[in-house]
Amino acid sequence: MTKSPDATRRSDRSRRAILDAALALVGEVGYNKLTIEAIAARAGVGKQTIYRWWPSKAAVLLDASLSLAGDAGTEAQWTGFPDTGDLAADLKSVLRATVDELCDEKYEAPARALTAAGATDPELGARFNERLLEPQLALYETRLRTAREAGQLAPDTDLRLTVEMLLGPLTYRWLLRTQPLTHAFTDALVDRVLGGVANVTAPWPPPSGNPNG
Repeated sequence: MTKSPDATRRSDRSRRAILDAALALVGEVGYNKLTIEAIAARAGVGKQTIYRWWPSKAAVLLDASLSLAGDAGTEAQWTGFPDTGDLAADLKSVLRATVDELCDEKYEAPARALTAAGATDPELGARFNERLLEPQLALYETRLRTAREAGQLAPDTDLRLTVEMLLGPLTYRWLLRTQPLTHAFTDALVDRVLGGVANVTAPWPPPSGNPNG
């Protein structure tokens, strides 16, 4: 007896082909020139197949960006922020992994295009922030809150501001290519930021740390 085609598997293959096509094309032509027709042609599917699952190219790119994060290991990384008891070491570990991802040519062009697209397309930007960025920022805040409760940070430390102080310079350097994005840079960034929010009764860095970053 001949087995019927597995429709679920076929759909999964088609969805993956569409997401891969969207990422490849947005890196090649940019968001403004990206079209559903081009994505369909690259993926080898009909336009209606795409519209069955997504209402717009922005929606395709949102799911593609989430897929990209998962492929880069970000999905596993964000299942939980490391908490070894050493806040500086934990932050450095995560930011080093972020640098490695941003500097990987497999992800850099699509990530840049998606970042630019989110800045010019309000729908994509808002949904990108809600579904990908905010959950990641929340994990930073949770780790910093644990450190604050342990007395490692000043009691009045603004957690969101501290997260933005950590990630803002990294994002700026990556987007504008003002200087190389390196582990040494993020290590120094962590030391400087934590030095500004450390509990005054427990000066930063601790004696075993490197005050020069």
